Amino acid sequence: MTFARLAARLLAMLLLLSPVAGPARAADPIVIKFSHIVAPDTPKGMTADKFKQLAEAMTGGRVKVEVYPNSTLYKDGEELAALQRGDVQILAPSISRLALLGAHEFEVFDLPFLFKDYDAVHRVTGGDVGQKLLAGLAPYGLEGIAFLDNGFKDMSANRPLHGPADYRGLKMRIQPSAVLEAEMKALGATPVTLSFSETYKALKAGTVDGTENAPSNLFTQRMHEVQTNLSVTNHGYLGYAVIVNKAFWDKLPPDIRAALEAAMQQATAYGNEIAAKQNLDALEKIRAAGTTVIYQPTPAELEALKTALLPVHKETAGRIGQATIEAVYGAVGFQP
Repeated sequence: MTFARLAARLLAMLLLLSPVAGPARAADPIVIKFSHIVAPDTPKGMTADKFKQLAEAMTGGRVKVEVYPNSTLYKDGEELAALQRGDVQILAPSISRLALLGAHEFEVFDLPFLFKDYDAVHRVTGGDVGQKLLAGLAPYGLEGIAFLDNGFKDMSANRPLHGPADYRGLKMRIQPSAVLEAEMKALGATPVTLSFSETYKALKAGTVDGTENAPSNLFTQRMHEVQTNLSVTNHGYLGYAVIVNKAFWDKLPPDIRAALEAAMQQATAYGNEIAAKQNLDALEKIRAAGTTVIYQPTPAELEALKTALLPVHKETAGRIGQATIEAVYGAVGFQP
């Protein structure tokens, strides 16, 4: 037997014995980490879980979505940087947090008494104004793919909050937002910026006296256990921007990206549909817990609160951008 023939036979035997000679192994799925800071049974938490279910089904298992709720992966002060680094692929931060990147125009959503109802919100988030805002995230290495409702915010503290005078002297927790700072100062309160995950502890310890949030967040984070009074003010909107790491997103196969976009569209529609009910249910659960007096301000008291807070629109126009504010005013029919 010649050397060449012997070498060929040995090579054939090695190939037969090698694991790669067997059936080709399926490619590993694309892993997408979806981090958020709230409980799984909130509108955002339920939307994230719905997206996982839809994305994995619609891609035939080519994508695996890992959902990390309740700040188990990143706190709200850490997650944007993690997304930009590519350590996580999808977030849904509070819209106003995008101002931390320099995108101050997103703080328009924090303006008090701007939105009358969810329909007004959706005329912005589902229209040209919302799409233009999301497109403006590209310079920060992000791709905005959707907006998501939580609900309308109420005020809480350890004393009754009926009119503007009742807020004077209170230390009120807010998320980072120049608009929310101006809002609390307009009421004579001291704004204290704290991460969401630290708010319960601060309220319990008395480091802060009160806060503003949607009822679903107040209940699931047990804030109602350390707040004796809740005033149903509906003074501001709390929503989220669903954002992805742009470099990661752009590298996805087009069919995968299209499937994920469709999954997110369905998931956020589902989340928006349940948000209002979730917050009404949370109010009833807070009432049933017996720890918190829930107060519905009179029309006159709400008008007084609105009068106290409307100057914030003009005060923050230079930061947000007058053109952005006017575009939102036009979309919702707001008359300052």
